[in-house]
Amino acid sequence: MKKYTYSAKNSDNPDKWWVVDAEGEVLGRLASKVAATLRGKHNPLFTPHADTGDSVVVINAEKIVMTGKKMDKKNYYRHSGYIGGLKTITARKLMEKRPEDVIRFAVKGMLPKNSLGRKLFKKLKVYAGDQHPHEAQQPETMTIQ
Repeated sequence: MKKYTYSAKNSDNPDKWWVVDAEGEVLGRLASKVAATLRGKHNPLFTPHADTGDSVVVINAEKIVMTGKKMDKKNYYRHSGYIGGLKTITARKLMEKRPEDVIRFAVKGMLPKNSLGRKLFKKLKVYAGDQHPHEAQQPETMTIQ
């Protein structure tokens, strides 16, 4: 009798919602935990090519912590598409303008660079304050160790 490895499908995953409070958390540790949850690594049905992950809501993004001198030395880049159009912003300035983007960029870099990664990224919701409009999904609280 042959035994086969079960390969999960997207429909096998009941989408669960999690809330993560980013207050006082280190950016990289938080981002890696969130990326693993979006990917579904915690799920026994984890399949690399399928969406077996859960949705994650991150609150208090403005209170995230970076170790060392990263606030002043870490740069985020974007390009306008024109010659000489490289724009740079430090982590400190980005935290002042759009603190949600710091977490979004960190998590996006940890997801697969393909259509599955883009689909998983849409399941991440980040808010600067402690309020979020996703109470109807009955999210559970996730702690970062």
